[in-house]
Amino acid sequence: MSQPIMKVAILYGGRSAEHEVSTRSAASVCSAIDRNKFEVIPVFITKDGSWYARADDNSSFSRTETLHLDQRLVLSPDPQHRGFLVNKGQNCFEEFSVDIVFPVLHGTFGEDGTVQGLLDLADIPYVGCGTLASAVGMDKIIMKAVFRDCGLKVGPFSWFYRSQWKNNPDLIIEGLRKRPLPLFVKPANLGSSVGISRVGSFSDLSKSIDIASIYDRRILIEDAIDGRELEVSVLGNEDPVASIPGEVISHAVFYDYNEKYLHDTAELIIPAKLTQDEILIAQDAALKAYMAIDGTGLARVDMFLTPDKQVVINEINTLPGFTSISMYPKLWEASGLGYGQLIDRLIELALTRYRDRRVTQTDRSLL
Repeated sequence: MSQPIMKVAILYGGRSAEHEVSTRSAASVCSAIDRNKFEVIPVFITKDGSWYARADDNSSFSRTETLHLDQRLVLSPDPQHRGFLVNKGQNCFEEFSVDIVFPVLHGTFGEDGTVQGLLDLADIPYVGCGTLASAVGMDKIIMKAVFRDCGLKVGPFSWFYRSQWKNNPDLIIEGLRKRPLPLFVKPANLGSSVGISRVGSFSDLSKSIDIASIYDRRILIEDAIDGRELEVSVLGNEDPVASIPGEVISHAVFYDYNEKYLHDTAELIIPAKLTQDEILIAQDAALKAYMAIDGTGLARVDMFLTPDKQVVINEINTLPGFTSISMYPKLWEASGLGYGQLIDRLIELALTRYRDRRVTQTDRSLL
């Protein structure tokens, strides 16, 4: 007897500077998912945070497609609804349940634990990391502290509040002048290199901090690391596995948003040309980073391999780019797991995690 087809809501877009990247990732997922197993409901989140059900075709990922009020959705936190409420007009809403949600959201209000927390309240299974892991993975400051406490090597860093920068910029600049150049200035919470600057001269510091402060209330300053840029994909729940490593060779000042998504000038070497020992060191570091934040489902771990063969963890991405040519799926493809198979496996992992969570009781009377 065949299994019933599951309803999968694909969330994409979102209130994020990575909105367009999310749309491209979701289009790839929707085109590759097995329609014999899954009924797909694309759910578009606009840049101002409105949710809409979309048609299951390529037009849903067009910027010019018109949005209609009768497509408007609300994700209900009430677990009795098991999903969405559809706006039928005149303050009338109709229930629209789904079996699982696949968030293909990058950056703020999607990758940072906010959507994950809402889905936990709604008691709906979802692909990827949970609320805690998503929040920690998005916050570069907390993330580095967690990695460091778990014995992983991270580069020198410091941070300050946007309010401190506005109130006393001279004091902050004075402190940063003691650091070696180049420095990297980043918003604490964002991805895809949005708002990040490489500072090669102290005269450029103020402008770079101003740019980063547009995107977050905390600003991260990192020392540059001399090493090869490696990326490892991780897949699994409590017993995760790591892909073969890939290497990014940037031909810009650094691997920024323009090079990642607009100019396409970076070289992605898959597999990276490493010795077997170097491969194992990179994979081990990736798995430790993943487990340090309590990762589930998927993540991509970015790191540096220094000339003395030390691994320095740069960051973890709990919802990495997911187009068919993105590093995360390409690394798995090179490791023997195709794009369609990867989607199947992620949904399986989500359902397993959901079943595990339901074992945990919230009713004290059951003691």
